[in-house]
Amino acid sequence: MADTGHLERPRGIAARAGSWSARHRWAAVGGWVLLVILALAVGSMTGRVDVSDSEQVPGESGRVSTILDEAGIDAAAGETVLIQAKSAGLTANDPAFHKAVDAVIAGVRDTGQVTALRSPYETKTISADRRSALVQFEMRGDPEKASEHIQPVLDAVGKAQDRHQDLRIEEFGDASGQKAFDDAFGDDFTQAEFSALPVALGILLIVFGALVAALLPVVLAMTAFLATTGLVAVVSHWVHMSDTANSVMLLVGLAVGVDYCLFYLRREREERAAGRDAQTALRIAAATSGRAVLVSGVTVIVAMAGMLFTGIAEFKAMGLATLMVVAVAMVGSVTVLPALLSLLGERVEKGQLPFLARAKRRGGGESRVWRTVLGPVLRRPKLSLALASGALIALAVPALGMNTANLTMDQEFGDRLPVVTAYNHIDEAFPGGSDPAKVVVKADDIDAAPVRDALARFRTEAVAKGASKGPVEVTVHRKQNVAVVEVPLIGGSDEGKAERSLNVLRDEVRPATLGTVDGVDAPIGGSTASSKDFNDKLGSAVPPVFAFVVVFAFLLMLKSFRSLTIAVTSIVLNLLSVGAAYGILTAVFQHGWGAGLVGAEGVGAIVSWLPLFLFVILFGLSMDYHVFVVSRIREARLAGRNTKDAVVHGVVTTAGVVTSAAVIMVAVFSIFGTLSMQSMKQMGVGLAAAVLIDATVIRGVLLPAVMLLLGERNWYLPKWLRWLPDLAHDEPTPAERPTALAGAPARPDADDRPRHARV
Repeated sequence: MADTGHLERPRGIAARAGSWSARHRWAAVGGWVLLVILALAVGSMTGRVDVSDSEQVPGESGRVSTILDEAGIDAAAGETVLIQAKSAGLTANDPAFHKAVDAVIAGVRDTGQVTALRSPYETKTISADRRSALVQFEMRGDPEKASEHIQPVLDAVGKAQDRHQDLRIEEFGDASGQKAFDDAFGDDFTQAEFSALPVALGILLIVFGALVAALLPVVLAMTAFLATTGLVAVVSHWVHMSDTANSVMLLVGLAVGVDYCLFYLRREREERAAGRDAQTALRIAAATSGRAVLVSGVTVIVAMAGMLFTGIAEFKAMGLATLMVVAVAMVGSVTVLPALLSLLGERVEKGQLPFLARAKRRGGGESRVWRTVLGPVLRRPKLSLALASGALIALAVPALGMNTANLTMDQEFGDRLPVVTAYNHIDEAFPGGSDPAKVVVKADDIDAAPVRDALARFRTEAVAKGASKGPVEVTVHRKQNVAVVEVPLIGGSDEGKAERSLNVLRDEVRPATLGTVDGVDAPIGGSTASSKDFNDKLGSAVPPVFAFVVVFAFLLMLKSFRSLTIAVTSIVLNLLSVGAAYGILTAVFQHGWGAGLVGAEGVGAIVSWLPLFLFVILFGLSMDYHVFVVSRIREARLAGRNTKDAVVHGVVTTAGVVTSAAVIMVAVFSIFGTLSMQSMKQMGVGLAAAVLIDATVIRGVLLPAVMLLLGERNWYLPKWLRWLPDLAHDEPTPAERPTALAGAPARPDADDRPRHARV
């Protein structure tokens, strides 16, 4: 079809931005490159400020770190070496055992990295059966950097093990545990990051059949990520960041950056294939797909902003970093992308893969597969709605029994890491000793008689009340008027039992001892306490975050489409896909159903931070597809098609783009499902499952079935909401020949148009 003329002066932010960029293409491209370079340069100069230990955990655990920081007391990174007889005949009294202890002490001391080195024969840290003993010491220097200096100590312990094969000699502690976690976490994310780009590029090559067209989304997504990296470094001086936030930023930036470019580029190619000249095709793409990108981007930003309301430093870092990368990718998609397309012209088709290029030309802009799927859906919409929604509800049912917890090291890594087996062996021989609760006592005068008496009673009562078997150790810092009490909790690595012991300390022992002295502050921290405080804070944050995301997404849909019905169905459909993802997560990782298929195992729990994280990410990303599909359906209605015709046209013309975008996301997220850490597997499987469900069952079956059944009610807007801006006039509505399904009416009924579209 030949183009009948140029569009009028573009209306709407996206259309005006695209038009300006196409006319001033070198300025737009140069401005983008300059933005990326300046952002990286400024970020490099300012440096990134990361979340500190005192910010990591809320509640009492956070107060423990705050008091120690304010007092200038570095909670040194403590390390423990277990020396344990492998046979029943050897005990700590034997010369061979003594020799092994001396070898460990000498080797560790010679590294020059440790202090406060203590022999088990001095500290009496020998098990009741005399088969196990603990050599304890602390790492020199900054405890937050101790993991960077622990390797020589680990090597020394390894040499001692090699020389004493009849004994088990293993190390666990703050520094060695952190190093093992950082190595595994870093290796996992490095593998995911290096795999994601080639996977995305390969799929885009299949989608476009041309190298240049496939490279554009990847280049734009990566430059958006680089620019945001610099901007985040600057912002981190107010809201502290983390490596986790940076990795999530890359994940989300790649996903939305590729999606937005894909939406824009496919529409421009579709218009050119329909016979429009390059300038007109670009303007239509800017006014339609560009507008969808803006609506989608703002919705994703709002969803990510929900994480700022958790009050948890790590979530605030992730929320701010991800909403910033989405904003940058969104701006790039509606500014520099039109400029690049205008510059490249026909050269965007360079590097064609002959077979794929021919297939694209034959296929046109519509999806034959989804046209086939839509046939039965639109013939029997009620049955399709019942079957699809029933299936999703069935998938979501296991989520009703979801159990969330902070995964222990053996749940997270299994027995693959030496520190995990070392921790378990230490915990078996000395329950709670390898990971004690830490009570920080701050008083006006730590040497005052009432305070000393309360500390003594606390030590006694902790054992008497059954919270600990001892020994309870007290370290007094007189200059700072602070005392640190370490209490080995009964329960050890059993989180449930350890938490009950913690509750006894907090609710019974402390009020009856330290709580009776005026002016004494005694928060209780440690690993078990940190886990409990984190979960409690997270649990209290869930309702407001969920409400914020849902309410603001609803308002954005209402404003963008001027339809109460579409706003409501948008929320309901998204909640269905999130619920189904929760159910799959619970079934696979909590109950172990089919866990072997993804190389995982049922660990009895979902990592505590994941449900809220998934909700925010999925609610944001799923809006990409929803906005894009519904925008195309609405565009067809405004052009005069009836509801059924508009639904068919909107779904079959966007299905290829949505499917391509979903395949990229599912492939990238699935990479995380192959990583070693259980929490990464859970995140990968949850994200991949939700995106797959959203792009197929939700957009291909439920959405068209619901819209067909609702008919004219899709465009319902109450009179008291008619004051909302009519964004329909922000985009062109070029006349198009209706694309009808077999058996569907090809000619739209003028009276079936939305009221605000009639003339």
